[in-house]
Amino acid sequence: MIYGSIIKPIADFVAAFIMLLVLSPVFIIICIILGINNGGSPFFFQSRGGKNQKIFYVIKFKTMNDKKDEKGELLPDDVRLTKVGNFIRKTSLDELPQLINVLKGEMSLVGPRPFMSEYLKIYNDFQKRRHEVRPGITGWAQVNGRNNISWQRKFELDVWYVDNRNILLDIKILFLTLLKIIVPKDVNKEGETTTVKFNGKN
Repeated sequence: MIYGSIIKPIADFVAAFIMLLVLSPVFIIICIILGINNGGSPFFFQSRGGKNQKIFYVIKFKTMNDKKDEKGELLPDDVRLTKVGNFIRKTSLDELPQLINVLKGEMSLVGPRPFMSEYLKIYNDFQKRRHEVRPGITGWAQVNGRNNISWQRKFELDVWYVDNRNILLDIKILFLTLLKIIVPKDVNKEGETTTVKFNGKN
């Protein structure tokens, strides 16, 4: 498939490079604000599963601080999520540093979202198929419910994308993603600050 193997990687690199240049003032401002607000690094690194289940570290803006209780354990997510971080998350600006992952060839602009690497060992054969392509900053599941749909539905949408991906579908996903950024929706399920972890059954 010429588009997936040649055209898309080149387009991803060029687009990510241009976007980083154009958005560099926003990138720098967010780094400064989060650095002050979090009292530390503005970035968050986490191991995720990539193409062919290869593990890499995704880069995101850090929307939570590291405050701990008297036992030295991190406070609940909803307590550590700052007002600034909540705004950055709702506007999807926390995903901006992943353009660096795209430049490194670890991610694509469009593809199944990379989940935590700890899930790799509990996927069934159908769920593993989402790793046949590079993970994306946005994807078919993100524009069809994002975090407000079940894990099973996410896998179904991801595998559907793997089987049906083409340039027109990618353009459609990017357009729908832009609309969701303008009108934030389905960032998380109602009453939940972060996504419920996948346990192989939910």
